[in-house]
Order: sequence, then structure tokens, then C-alpha cells
Amino acid sequence: MPDTTLITNCTLLTETSSPLIANGFLQIAGSLISDLGDMSRMPSAEGAAIIDADRKLLMPGLINGHNHCAMTLFRGLADDLELTAWLHDHIFPAEAAHVNPEMVYWCAKLAAAEMLLSGTTTVADGYFHADAVARACRDTGLRAVVGHGIIDFPAPGVPDPARNVETVSGFIDDWAGRDPLITPAVFAHSAYTCLPATLIKAKNLADENEIRFFIHLAESRQEAGMLIDPRGTSPVRHLKALGLLDSNTVCVHSVWLDDEDLDILAATGAHVVTCPQSNLKLASGTARVARMLGRGIRVGLGTDGCASNNSLDMFREMDMLAKIQKLQTLDATALPARQALRCATTGNAALLGLPGLGRLAVGSPADLLLLNLKAPHLRPFYNQDLLVYAGKGSDVHTVIVDGRIVVEDRKLLAFDLEETFSEVDKIALSLRKKQHSLQPL
Repeated sequence: MPDTTLITNCTLLTETSSPLIANGFLQIAGSLISDLGDMSRMPSAEGAAIIDADRKLLMPGLINGHNHCAMTLFRGLADDLELTAWLHDHIFPAEAAHVNPEMVYWCAKLAAAEMLLSGTTTVADGYFHADAVARACRDTGLRAVVGHGIIDFPAPGVPDPARNVETVSGFIDDWAGRDPLITPAVFAHSAYTCLPATLIKAKNLADENEIRFFIHLAESRQEAGMLIDPRGTSPVRHLKALGLLDSNTVCVHSVWLDDEDLDILAATGAHVVTCPQSNLKLASGTARVARMLGRGIRVGLGTDGCASNNSLDMFREMDMLAKIQKLQTLDATALPARQALRCATTGNAALLGLPGLGRLAVGSPADLLLLNLKAPHLRPFYNQDLLVYAGKGSDVHTVIVDGRIVVEDRKLLAFDLEETFSEVDKIALSLRKKQHSLQPL
């Protein structure tokens, strides 16, 4: 691409609550947004690449606050199960048998394809063989915060649990500052798979490297009774006693929190990422997001892995977030559409430590997307609330990440999707054969 790109004749949504600019432009210089506004003051187009948006909506790229990208391989493998049975009887055994660097690379590329085509420009991932996840995201053009998993039993790529934190430290050294799209992170799976000493080491590693510390927290009703060497009467109070809760900590799910737990998160500045579709499908419960926001807790939104969702479409996730909070509280105003949109943009950007993302502003990274407003379900288009309640990932026409076009006219430009399909199908065939040898599918 030329150094300068001009997107013209678009409806411009700069931030979640900002008024729309009905006939706008946006200029990209290199990887950053350099100008935007009404077409009446558009700068000279000389030497620039021109994208005529033809009245499409130009908006910030969506951010997926929690995913396990490589788990695309397990999509549909074990449905209609509660969390403990799903995890211990199906997912953990499947991961032990099939997760390796090749599987992680190709299955993460498949996830990247799904996310890019549905408008996600940044993902926070947590898995094993994280180097393969980072390479997959880099090769597809997807921005990513890549957390390397830590558990206290043998795991893919970490057969000796005694080396779990050391392995993650090596991953961080390899990727810190290596690529502008990739930010390494630490992902301690949970307080029921990690010893207190491991959690403390993992958090110290994150803090020393000034990167995010992620942990699954209070996802199920049973979790309080599953904690290893509990130091508190709830998962939140356990983490507080260990000194792990602060503004560098991202707590994922956080479904089963009482008022004292909410007070602790608010006081410590710890963040929450909610995954409503996954929590509903596994019958884990519903996070009290409206109550969290009311107490000043920063909340982001994620899909979780598509083995438990089963989609990575953030438009679908925003819709469910807003509606489930209305049902939970019996208050139609409990979580407005624009708050759901904020969770998937600036809210996620802030809690991931990437505050320049999630908005269209001069100086921000050029992570953005064009939506087709000619779809019947988006007409008439009065305001951005309709994106949450009627928008679909399939409405996405063009996606730009870090100033680079990665999707154009719903076609991926950075990599060969058919090659990815072929490689994932080979791995899935192997999985299916092994499953048949054990039990009928």
C-alpha cells in the first residue's frame, strides 16, 4: 500500500457514543490514523490510495477480550455438557492427544480467519504452544495479546510442570518487541489448576515484564470448592490473599461473585472479561456485568474458545451481553447497546493495556472496518445501537489492521484460507479416527 490511504464517502463512527458523521473521510499515514472528519474538508488525495466507501459505515475494529484460538479444532466435539464434564472428560483428554505446534498454528489461523472476516482486529488469546499462536496471528495480520498457559500438571509443550513459569518466561523473551502486532502475556489457567506458589510466580513474571496477567476466575458454582490450598472463602478472596489482584490482572468469566467479591475487584482495580455465550452454553451462570460497571470495575467482552461458544463473532457476543443483563436485572436499561459496544472496543483496549485501540482518532493505530449498510437488516440506520442488536459479522466488507488491508470485499488478503482449511481438515480427520477407536461420534 502507498504510505497514505484515504477512505472517502463513509458514515463515520469515531467512538461508541459519538454522533455519526454522515459523509466522512479518514486518512491513514503508515500504520496510524492521520486525519478524519467531514468530506467538506478532506485533504488532497494526491499520491494516496483511495478507498471509496460508497456510504458504508467506517468504525473501530472490534477487540475479542478472551479466546483460545487453537480450540477451533474442538468446535462441536463436545456440546451440551456442563463445564466440569466438558473440560475434564472431553477437552483435557483431546488436548493431551492432539495439541502440538502444528495443530496450534493452523487452528489458530482458522480462528483468525473467522475473526477478521467478522470484524475483530485484535484478540487476547490464552493457550499452550503460544509461539505458534503468535506466528499464526502475525501471518494472518491479526493483532494479538498472546498469553502462554500455565497449569500445575503436564501440558502440551510443557511436559514438566516444574518448568511451567520458566517456559512462559522464554516465550516472553522471544516475542517482547519482536513484532508490532504481537504482545506477549501470562495466562495462569485458574486457581484450581495452579498452586498458590505458581500463581504468585506467574503474576511476578507478568509484573516484571509489564505485561498482562490473565486468569479464569469464578467461572462455575463449584469452583470455590476446587481451589488448591484455598486462602479465602471464594476464588476472588483467594487471589486477594495471594496478592494477585491489581490493575495488571484480567479476571476472565467472573460469574459467581458476591457483593464482597465485587468490592474487592473495584478496590484493587482488577479487570473482568465476560464471555456470555460460553457461560450460557455451559450453564455456568451469568456474570453481573451491570453491577460491576456500576461499581467502577472495567469490563471487557470475549467469545471464549469456539469449542464452548461455538462462534467467534463479536457482533453476536455484544447482542447477547446487552440482552442477558436486561433479563438478569429485569431492567431494559441495565446495559445499553452502546455500553456493550464500548466493552468490545475501548473497554477491551484499556484492560489489555492497548489504550490507543478501539476508537478512530488522530494518532491511533489504523485498526478499522467497513460495514455494508445496504443489508436489509441494517436499514434504516439511525445510529450505532443497531450494530449491537442487528449487526452480523457477515456485514463486514473491509478490514484494516495497523494500516494494512487484510480483508477486502470479504476476501482475506494476507494468507490462503483454502490452505488453512486443508491443513485443519487433516488434523480433524486424525482426531476423528482416534475418537472412533475409543467411542462412536
